[in-house]
Amino acid sequence: MIKTILHDFSIEKIAYSGQCFRCNELEKNKYSLIAFGKYLEIEQHGENVTFYCEEQDYQQIWYPYFDLGTDYKKWTNTIPDTDSYLTKAAEFGNGIRILRQDCWEMIISFLISQQNNIKRIKKIIELLCQTYGEKRNDNGMVYYTFPSIEALSQATEEELKNCNLGYRGKYIIQTTKDLFQTQKIEKIKQMCYNEAKKELLTLYGVGEKVADCICLFGLHHLEAFPIDTHIKKILEKQYKNGFPFSTYKSYQGVIQQYLFYYDLFCGEKNV
Repeated sequence: MIKTILHDFSIEKIAYSGQCFRCNELEKNKYSLIAFGKYLEIEQHGENVTFYCEEQDYQQIWYPYFDLGTDYKKWTNTIPDTDSYLTKAAEFGNGIRILRQDCWEMIISFLISQQNNIKRIKKIIELLCQTYGEKRNDNGMVYYTFPSIEALSQATEEELKNCNLGYRGKYIIQTTKDLFQTQKIEKIKQMCYNEAKKELLTLYGVGEKVADCICLFGLHHLEAFPIDTHIKKILEKQYKNGFPFSTYKSYQGVIQQYLFYYDLFCGEKNV
């Protein structure tokens, strides 16, 4: 068990920020998370955070996963007072961090996310993990790892229909086979943002938004700025003369998360 004090960190906001789909509320102030084949429970009261894990896992997995070595205040401090909407969004979303997640998991997760809502995405991913992942036991807690490329490459489109994937099943079948045969993921991990996005767009079913989500949440390219229906609405209503991307050069993705989270939970009443 690791007890620490963290500034600008909220496991609740991270869990509902739309970037990870295997983080769930267990009870008030306590959440579970499955990533990189590991199960973790986190409890938070204000800035006091408890990670129920060994020191080695905290240092090697969870500290980098939650991007705890980065000062997010240095970015929110660059938001001008004249931008009242973004100022409110950043304050509302304070505590969100851009997670350093597994690229393969993000490719499949955001293929599933198309024309979908967060609640349903989480259910589909959990069913996929139970069907093709590895069953593990952590001190009596049974959980399933995210399916490996090898395991998912054996799936058929008919089998994936049983995981409620619908038309997205064909995307996963073809993309998985492509990645399995070419080992393209390892090459993508070494690329800069523009190169990685270009390569991701060659995968079956991956469009602009999905590619940017993978770049941001699976490759930690903070330049990526995914534009979904929430962000599109914000840009049209709040930034009719254009969003000042140059002001937030190299960390637009952080700003995007504040905007997305604010609109997701506040919507029209704050427009």
